[in-house]
Amino acid sequence: MFVPETSDLFSDVEGQGYFFCSKTCQNKFVSPERESKKLKRRLFVGWMLSVPILVFDYGFSHSIYYLNYLLLAMTIPVQFYSGLGFYEGAYHALKTRSANMDLLVSLGTLTAFVFSAFVTLAHPGAIPPDEVYFDASAFIITLILTGNFVENLTKARANAAAGKLIGMIPNIAHFVSPNGEIIDRKTEEVKPGDNILLKPGEVIPVDGSVYEGRSEVDESMLTGEEGPVLKSPGDGVSSGTKNLNGILRINVIRTGKDSTVSQIFELIQRAISGRLKVQRIADVFSSVFVPVVIVSALAASFFWYFYLNSIGNSLALEICILAFVSVVIIACPCAIGLAGPITLLISSSVSSENGIIIKNASALERLSKANRAVFDKTGTLTEPDPVVTGITTTQGSSEDDIISLAASVESLSNHPIAKAIVSLAERRKITLSNVSNFKEIPGIGITGTINTREVKVSRAKREGGSTVSVSLDGAEKGLISISYRIREDAISAVKRLKDMGIRSSIVTGDSLEEARRVAGRVGIEDIHAEVSPAGKSEIIKKYQEAGDYVVFTGDGINDTVALETADVGIAMGSGSDIARESGDIILLKNDLNDVARSKIIGTKTVGKVKQNIGWAFGYNTALIPIAGGALVPVFGLSIYSLLPILAAFAMGMSSSSVVLNSLLLRRKINGLLRAVPLPREGKSQNPE
Repeated sequence: MFVPETSDLFSDVEGQGYFFCSKTCQNKFVSPERESKKLKRRLFVGWMLSVPILVFDYGFSHSIYYLNYLLLAMTIPVQFYSGLGFYEGAYHALKTRSANMDLLVSLGTLTAFVFSAFVTLAHPGAIPPDEVYFDASAFIITLILTGNFVENLTKARANAAAGKLIGMIPNIAHFVSPNGEIIDRKTEEVKPGDNILLKPGEVIPVDGSVYEGRSEVDESMLTGEEGPVLKSPGDGVSSGTKNLNGILRINVIRTGKDSTVSQIFELIQRAISGRLKVQRIADVFSSVFVPVVIVSALAASFFWYFYLNSIGNSLALEICILAFVSVVIIACPCAIGLAGPITLLISSSVSSENGIIIKNASALERLSKANRAVFDKTGTLTEPDPVVTGITTTQGSSEDDIISLAASVESLSNHPIAKAIVSLAERRKITLSNVSNFKEIPGIGITGTINTREVKVSRAKREGGSTVSVSLDGAEKGLISISYRIREDAISAVKRLKDMGIRSSIVTGDSLEEARRVAGRVGIEDIHAEVSPAGKSEIIKKYQEAGDYVVFTGDGINDTVALETADVGIAMGSGSDIARESGDIILLKNDLNDVARSKIIGTKTVGKVKQNIGWAFGYNTALIPIAGGALVPVFGLSIYSLLPILAAFAMGMSSSSVVLNSLLLRRKINGLLRAVPLPREGKSQNPE
């Protein structure tokens, strides 16, 4: 149910505030395991007593001495122990001047119980002793508790994948002391700045940076890719990934709740507890629906009381009470309360299985309306690091000569262009020379001395900054062109979005020439180049003002403002921490086809929530007249001896139909993703 922030039931969990409608809901959120055990005990008591109550009530004559007292004694534990959570919820609903499902259940069952207890203890002459409804009171509570238990099981299964993440982290880490001694410590005792050792086959317990050793690491848990990644000094490693075949020494950067595994777990939990706008509308509607139900119940009750009295029927009081109980119970909006959360649970589970983490569930609704996809260029449509795309030599020089000279001096620089040139030298196994008198001039280039000869690598202005000139003692020896390789999924992703009716744009801080090159390769016509971070946000606002729902996909710190401004911000999993924090959705596999997959998931999730809410409202509304007595002309007043029990079953069926309908979402989404494959282009696209 929707809970106003005036509720005094508040919990702060790791800096995030939550308000609750009842103590039971609060306990479920804060201490789910303890609350689950409590629910099992209450459910056990409910079924252990409700079944005998039903058997005694219908299997034995009420002329048996003290039978009603036995039924009363067995009903009391069910009513006031098993049903305690409903009374707590009703109390807090009244305290906050709102209405919820607990209020309906409490009113209905207490009415049936009090009426039956009155018949048992007061022995009113006008009411026969066999007209007691302890069975209805006890069974309604037990059936609804059973529904709550099934809901908890559904949540537990939906959270299973997330829970396994935490379970993957080993309890012991091999701590490296300052003197080099290896000491086994509990992982929770390891802190940022410590050094640990990883043996072959071990799962990495923390986020960190390799400072010694080389090994292949299985990162499929994070990326979905089966191929291992070679790690060497300077490379980062993430918790939950597995060291395969070498020994690594790691400097710890993040542990505990700050580690990758814990953050993914938290993101999944946040998505599960998120709320859609349509669900908030349902919650607000329910708060109006409950008073309407109560008024309807009173109206039916008073009608039968005065009508039956007017014709001299001795069952006027009894039918009056049963009409009230039937309407209140049959209209209970528990299915409405389940409509959104259950769907979001399943949607979040399907998304995470496909490497898509939905941080903000409300983004799904906006995503379902998206009609424009805006992409950052570098690190999003292209790989994050540049590569050498061409080498031009002068007469008397070879490509290896140019690479050797450039890579030797560039090896002392951290510039992305330097890394691209050095990486090429490593791939070609070119031996580098010792460099002295190294000097780097930002924005211009670098110089150094090799065997008394001056080598200079500088920007070639005539090529727009994507080419560097390599000179030896002032004479140009060749040119090296550097660019960014297009991601292998960029072309298919843009094509798929176009097929879905979504227009694509590029917004980048890079040069217009480079933006046009990439846009031409991936099939995007709308281009914005040389744009500042604030400028990206302004461009997105203009799209929105024109009526577009904008999805922005980026990876860098400079994309943060755009991610926040867009209707839906999607961050690449390989992007910066700030970008991932700002995005509504994170693509763990760095697969741009997942933008289209996210759209499919969002559209189907919102459609299913609306379907569930419509079904639940229609179901409850249609049954109110029946509970009020619409079928009495057909079956007579005797139908009221069964209506309270039938109402409980009907309410359970309503909730079950919502849950089963939501479970179909998994098959529907997975079927769509399989039926409409998003083709991969094979190798990363050659940037030339």
